[in-house]
Amino acid sequence: MSRRERLYHLHDILRQRRTPVSRQVLMEELGCSQATLYRLIAELRDRLGAPLEQAEDGRGFYYDRSLAGHFELPGLWISPEELQALLIARHVLGTVQPGLLEGELLGVQERINQLLDQQGLDFSAQPERIHIRKDAGRPVPGALFEDVLGALFGRQRLRIEYHGRRRDDVSSREVSPQRLTSYRDRWYLDAWCHRAEGLRSFSLERIRSLKRLEEPAREVDPDVIGRQLDAAFGIFSGPAEHRAALRFSPEAARWAAEEMWHPDQRGAWQSDGSYELELPFGQDRELQMEILRYGDDVEVLAPDFLRSAVQRALASALAQYRD
Repeated sequence: MSRRERLYHLHDILRQRRTPVSRQVLMEELGCSQATLYRLIAELRDRLGAPLEQAEDGRGFYYDRSLAGHFELPGLWISPEELQALLIARHVLGTVQPGLLEGELLGVQERINQLLDQQGLDFSAQPERIHIRKDAGRPVPGALFEDVLGALFGRQRLRIEYHGRRRDDVSSREVSPQRLTSYRDRWYLDAWCHRAEGLRSFSLERIRSLKRLEEPAREVDPDVIGRQLDAAFGIFSGPAEHRAALRFSPEAARWAAEEMWHPDQRGAWQSDGSYELELPFGQDRELQMEILRYGDDVEVLAPDFLRSAVQRALASALAQYRD
């Protein structure tokens, strides 16, 4: 039973009963845990405005009969997260070049417009009110993306000619594609590199050429991929081996505290208005670049080698501005 189905079923149960319904009965009727039940109750009451009350003994729930007759669930409602996803999907479809699926994609756009209009946004008449900028992304040739996608789902190996920015060299590699990752408006191929005998992430726009091979791709357990590529900050940092501690100035704290650097980050406000952030990382190059973006509004507290690396980078930058 989906979340929407459970919400409608919960609404029907409470609407038909004149006495409080116990938690246990509701959990059995909805086939859910107590935690899920409380989330459903909170959404029904706080977000959808249902006249939902809790019994004085705390063991049951009911509708206020004086208001229940005036309340009905909407035919369709969209969460804030779904609304954002629809707006982004609408923008992406609008940027696709015409092709064989042009008619089908136009139909999808029209359906998205209808869903947005049903929220009272009148998007069809005012599409210019939503402006989505894609400045950071780099284009990936369509044929290359299609070949990577075909090998990924066909479970074939690839031979790629890859230009690495760090060393500014081109290398030939045989890889077994595992997944495609979209990170900060760029596409990356996470693959097992048979030359390096390990998992690597390859930026798609740096692949100069590729060839699909007949050999089957080597399979890597998704949990292993997650530990190797997702546990630390950034896209190229490898497994989480360290934890960084950063302190942001009171002015910068208002921005830093609202940013998601990593799912496992921990943050705490300090008495002077500054903000301290901890997060896991592996290789520190990408994290250094993110730290330097804040200039003198951030201080690296730990570990010492990361603090020293940022000090050297700042000193080098300062030296370029000395007369």
